[in-house]
Amino acid sequence: AQAADVKEVQMLHWWTSGGEAAALNVLKEDLSKEGFAWKDVPVAGGGGDAAMTALKAMVAAGTYPTASQMLGYTVLDYAEAGVMGDLTETAKKEGWDKSVPAALQKFSVYDGKWVAAPVNVHSVNWLWINKAVMDKIGGTEPKTFDDLIALLDKAKAAGVIPLALGGQNWQEATMFDSIVLSTGGPEFYKKAMNDLDEESLKSETMKKSFDNLAKIVKYVDPNFSGRDWNLATAMVIKGDALVQVMGDWAKGEFVAAKKTPDTDFLCYRFPGTDGSVIYNSDMFGMFNVPDDRKAAQVALATATLSKSFQSAFNVVKGSVPARTDVPDTDFDACGKKGIADLKAANEGGTLFGSLAQGYGAPPAIANAYKDVVSKFVHGQIKSSDEAVTQLVQAIDDAR
Repeated sequence: AQAADVKEVQMLHWWTSGGEAAALNVLKEDLSKEGFAWKDVPVAGGGGDAAMTALKAMVAAGTYPTASQMLGYTVLDYAEAGVMGDLTETAKKEGWDKSVPAALQKFSVYDGKWVAAPVNVHSVNWLWINKAVMDKIGGTEPKTFDDLIALLDKAKAAGVIPLALGGQNWQEATMFDSIVLSTGGPEFYKKAMNDLDEESLKSETMKKSFDNLAKIVKYVDPNFSGRDWNLATAMVIKGDALVQVMGDWAKGEFVAAKKTPDTDFLCYRFPGTDGSVIYNSDMFGMFNVPDDRKAAQVALATATLSKSFQSAFNVVKGSVPARTDVPDTDFDACGKKGIADLKAANEGGTLFGSLAQGYGAPPAIANAYKDVVSKFVHGQIKSSDEAVTQLVQAIDDAR
């Protein structure tokens, strides 16, 4: 006799901050209504590196989770290894191919089969600003990089920490993604950070990007090293710091703290990047689980791409839906801007993968990039000339 279906979803993820946990609860509740228990496998660490180490061990042991939170190239690596499930039937039934942007399908479809369910689209080129502090110092929206430096100077003069940053390599590199786009423009960003064009990587524009990074990191407080991203967000929420440059998961923390855009905080695109979106997307990679666990997996996939979940989850998470046909009705001002920006960038060819966030290039190259940027921030690489030389070398070695 066929074994009874296992009514449990086992999910490996690194969503452990307040805003992230609240967003995940939306999915847990959706599935519990359908009679599926939720087995959490949380692995803390904002960049997901620790979670991916844990996943590797599970896969090696043959104990696959129902699904794992993953970033683009990791999904493709596991698909190539032949351990992913096949969601194509569900995807066809629900029209994913029409509603999910091509940039996301590049990572969720392998060899013609859907192997992952995209949960959201995050974008990283944002500034998050405490409005009360902004009003106090008489600041206005910075439109250029020089405007941003002038604004940070105002905060410094007023005795407020200008820039909240966590000194972890993925946070520093995430900020640098925006600086490169701001310094070089969309075409340069694509060539350097997505095409890994060597001329662009070793150009004067890349040197200038590192010079701009050196300018901006002068505005962090002395205790930034090793700080988690959500603690940096909390500094802005509390008004201890003026601004954080971070992906829109930071907005999930503002939402969890019951803060409202334009009243308590401001969301601006990083100066000089308006019209472009540097994205990453959380995906639920689905593994080739035994037959008695497949019904739970299909339920998870269906729930994840349903319009109601895509709206409810992303409202809480700070991101925007992975489907382009979800209305923006329930989203706040920053969410509405995010949805409109994504649509425009998707149509205008200015939607770019974040190198820091695992969407610009495979993990080995992303790790090499994060390492060089971090060494520069922490003074182990002394000049922008040296940073460019080391970046080209590190990317070459990682290829």
